[in-house]
Amino acid sequence: MDDDEVSRHKAARRSTFVSVWVNVLLATTQIVIGIFARSQALLSDGIHSLSDLVSDFVVLFAGQHSKKGPDDDHPYGHQRFENAASLVLGLLLLGVGIGMLWTSVVKFRNPSAIPAVHVAALWVAIVALAAKELLFHYMLAIAKRVKSSMLIANAWHARSDAASSLVVAIGIVGNLMGYPLLDPVAALIVGFMVSRMGWGFAWNAMNDLMDRAAEEEEVAAIRQTLRESEGVLGVHDLRTRKMGDSIVVDVHLEVNDQISLVEGHDIAAAARKNVIDRHPVLDVMTHIDPVGATAFGRKPVAIPVGQHA
Repeated sequence: MDDDEVSRHKAARRSTFVSVWVNVLLATTQIVIGIFARSQALLSDGIHSLSDLVSDFVVLFAGQHSKKGPDDDHPYGHQRFENAASLVLGLLLLGVGIGMLWTSVVKFRNPSAIPAVHVAALWVAIVALAAKELLFHYMLAIAKRVKSSMLIANAWHARSDAASSLVVAIGIVGNLMGYPLLDPVAALIVGFMVSRMGWGFAWNAMNDLMDRAAEEEEVAAIRQTLRESEGVLGVHDLRTRKMGDSIVVDVHLEVNDQISLVEGHDIAAAARKNVIDRHPVLDVMTHIDPVGATAFGRKPVAIPVGQHA
């Protein structure tokens, strides 16, 4: 790996370990106090934090494997470990959310049995809210700097925790004011939020694993870079597919039909290098199509022989 890739994986690993320690402390505190204070909402939030801890280990596992280079079984590298990890994270969130919804619905069947919570639950919910919001901003800043969709997904996982802690705090306040039904209501809202976010992550990751194309803006930028490359008269059949946070490109390049095979190869090699240098592209597969240069109103450009890829 080059220096940028090394620093990218170090930053990702460091931010994930910060998340691990925060979630260990929060999950332990929320579950213990949730049981002691008889708050289903706080207990649900603690289980949510526990699921974050599992997701952190999934991220660490994927980060370790995605940095491996190409081998005989994976000629394009292992970047799709990140897409697979995002899918696991999404399914994990979806499962946790559905479990929360079911537990809350069960509570509604016998509202008279809902106990009044202890004020300690409120203080823990407030501390959890502040900690998770700070963790979200820290992780999102790192994820954007290293341009990792997997880390962005994990950062928004932390933001969903902050939102759920806010709902939990409101539910606990309502319970303390004499409305015990608000505690399971808060747990129900948290379950819905977690389920919705989990489905979104899982769906996006599944599409990436099915060779989803890059964003339209990125495709347009790649097309422009190819067109500006010396000797390229036209571009067609440009296709892209996601590979982790990188892109694999297939394209047909139109070149002057009067140049030699070697010159056509050198034009394609130079165009490929331009794209890889300017965009998050892992590889470019080019096909040369000879055409008449006069049809495009451009003079043929011959690249000196010897500039091979």
